[in-house]
Amino acid sequence: MDPGPSPASKKKPRTHAASTGKEPAPKIRLMIVDDHPLFRAGLRRVLELENDLTIECEASDGQEALEKARAAQPRVVLMDVNLPRMNGLQVTRELTAAHNDIAVIILTAYHDDEQMLHAMKAGASAYFPKQVDPQELIRAIHEVAQSHYVVNDAVLAKPQVASWLLSQFEQMPISSETDADFTFQPLSTREMEILKCITRGNSNKEIAKLLGISRQTVKNHMTSILRKLAVNDRTQAAVYALRRGWIRLEDAR
Repeated sequence: MDPGPSPASKKKPRTHAASTGKEPAPKIRLMIVDDHPLFRAGLRRVLELENDLTIECEASDGQEALEKARAAQPRVVLMDVNLPRMNGLQVTRELTAAHNDIAVIILTAYHDDEQMLHAMKAGASAYFPKQVDPQELIRAIHEVAQSHYVVNDAVLAKPQVASWLLSQFEQMPISSETDADFTFQPLSTREMEILKCITRGNSNKEIAKLLGISRQTVKNHMTSILRKLAVNDRTQAAVYALRRGWIRLEDAR
């Protein structure tokens, strides 16, 4: 996405409210979460052209996003994945679990079908690569604000999203031993902590000491992580997380 609108797009703000002579509908309250100030500024400039959208607040890391969202109660959150302190999927999972009136749109530079699947499992209402066309994103904001979901080019209701997730699971190249209940669950906060330790090269013994848990508990979490990600070993799990921006390279050092 360009940092700002082109000269040709500098025109009078648009509105999606119908002209009925009645009071206009309340504006959709937005929150932008991204650690790059230039991207946040460009996204704000695009969205502020819409009369029925308002930017309530911004956040530059995952923990700040949780705190500000709880305080400001935006209707729609535009969420990056690769964030300091807590990644965007973790934030999405916690926000949507605690606030069913907050819809999250994931915006990521790490785009593939599996990333989209993880985003929707975490509770996102829509998912886009960061190079999304601004008007496509604006349309998605209006859809998720009405409790719809946007998957690829389709607008879905919640039961349809569940069916889509099931169809994706059936297409996954996983072993017959992999349990659907595991595959459908996002990684927990503890599992993300362990995954971060794995990317740093920590052994199970070191992880247990760092997190104050037993080695057996670490092993149990590792089993869960491998099953949820459908990978064979800890190295593959670490590469999987780093490639998709769940863990920042600087945090893995």
